[in-house]
Amino acid sequence: MTDLQIRPATVEDIPAIVAMLADDPLGAQRESPDDLTPYHEAFARLEGDPNQHLTVAVRDGRVVGTLQLTVIPGLSRRGATRTVIEGVRVHADERGAGLGAELVRWAVEESRALGASLVQLTSDRTREDAHRFYERLGFTASHVGFKLAL
Repeated sequence: MTDLQIRPATVEDIPAIVAMLADDPLGAQRESPDDLTPYHEAFARLEGDPNQHLTVAVRDGRVVGTLQLTVIPGLSRRGATRTVIEGVRVHADERGAGLGAELVRWAVEESRALGASLVQLTSDRTREDAHRFYERLGFTASHVGFKLAL
């Protein structure tokens, strides 16, 4: 994937990112590409937080993948810093060609560079293909996650 660039997202990338977030059965229910206002507001918050790394993969000038990497300093695990990988998406035209693995490997290496000793992520229980994908990359399904909508 030598023609691939992984870089910080810019405000101009928001429409492409939102389109990828909405392009699956779960995302179609919770994303709204018709109104980008809340995404622009969220981007401004992310951009102002040094522990947030919204990232895009670009090929031939086109955004083809995205993920968010969050750095969480903590006291547990002897004061360990951990990262969370969130919102991994690959454009439909690029799926199955290794781009998702490239993005996640980038996030793991970036986590090391940021001083993290643990990388974690969650995946909806219905995304069985994603679970196999993460396991192939060395992640283990070691915890049960809980969410509370507010």
